[in-house]
Amino acid sequence: MNHIKKTSLLLTALFLMTTGANAQTEEEKALSYPQLFLSAQAGTQVTFSDYNNWELFTPTASFSFGTFITPVVGARLNINGAWNKGGYLDNEEDFRYEYKYMTSNIDLMVNLVNLIGKKSYYPVNVYLIGGLGLNYAWDNDEAYEHKDKLPLAYDDGRFSHNARIGAQVACDISKHFSINLELTANTLKDRFNSKYHNKGDWQFVGQLGMTYKFAAKKNRKAKEQTEIAMQTEPDEVWETRQDTIWYDEIIETPKVDNGSRTWTIFYDISKTDFAAEEQLQSIGAFLKDFRDCKVDIKSYADAKTGNAQMNMELSKQRMEKAVKALTNAGIPTSSITSSYYGDTIQPFSENDKNRVTIIVANGLKDGKDKKTIRKFKTKEVRYRVK
Repeated sequence: MNHIKKTSLLLTALFLMTTGANAQTEEEKALSYPQLFLSAQAGTQVTFSDYNNWELFTPTASFSFGTFITPVVGARLNINGAWNKGGYLDNEEDFRYEYKYMTSNIDLMVNLVNLIGKKSYYPVNVYLIGGLGLNYAWDNDEAYEHKDKLPLAYDDGRFSHNARIGAQVACDISKHFSINLELTANTLKDRFNSKYHNKGDWQFVGQLGMTYKFAAKKNRKAKEQTEIAMQTEPDEVWETRQDTIWYDEIIETPKVDNGSRTWTIFYDISKTDFAAEEQLQSIGAFLKDFRDCKVDIKSYADAKTGNAQMNMELSKQRMEKAVKALTNAGIPTSSITSSYYGDTIQPFSENDKNRVTIIVANGLKDGKDKKTIRKFKTKEVRYRVK
């Protein structure tokens, strides 16, 4: 009976406060923007697992500080935490364990009522909430004692990410105070609750709370100056004139640039392996930037090593392996020409450098020439002469 009386008194008080708020005009009830707020909430939470989740609900509490920059968009810093529960069940054991946690989130809040409504004030608002943050769990000794069943249990503490989506319904009970109901779903890094799911752990939070809202104070002096500036003096005389405004206009004309690039691959004595990954990537990048490309490969051997027949064969193998490396990298064979010269031609004066394959690529690239032209236009300007 006493419980019923207390509930009746509380409902009566809320009715009177709401009636008092509704008796005000819309202008009196609405706060200006940006609008700051402080909020405190309490409720319950559960982190879902393979255990009976109805036995894992625990109390939780939150504190928030934020602002609504416009009637539609706002943001808040939200701190939520208390203690949590987990459980394990198999044919041999059935046990539960507790641990503590705290979550900090930066949340974006969108007022759906103001988004679609046309009035300047609504006593009941619905907010869509989404955010990201960090979660820290600790005091996990009870789970750690069952390390044989929970191999992922931790004893020092665990940081994890937190992504949140949810909704809040808020009802104004006065100009500055409102009560709210908030439901959120949070996804955390797997093993937050010491159990392995091979996917994120989901935490459901439901809370009731109260919010205090206050508008940012405006500079009174600036407000007075604005009001004075808006006042129109009597006997004003205005005239118009034509002003000339000069500006630059950029004109672009198409052009074609010829591009050329050369790569040299050097070999040890009697070696033919093509191991030039960096050059391959560079050639590929050149062909991507230029069109109608042609790639020419020429291979040589040094005159002071081996004999003419051996050197001709070495330069041939070097050429063939270079062609194979380029075609394996995706360069069309139709774009490649190749030749080998043994030691009949020495492209470098230093003998050891003539054990070489030289790759030359040519192509065309579309570009634009830019030219700046000075132009002007006229604009009618109204100015005060008296």
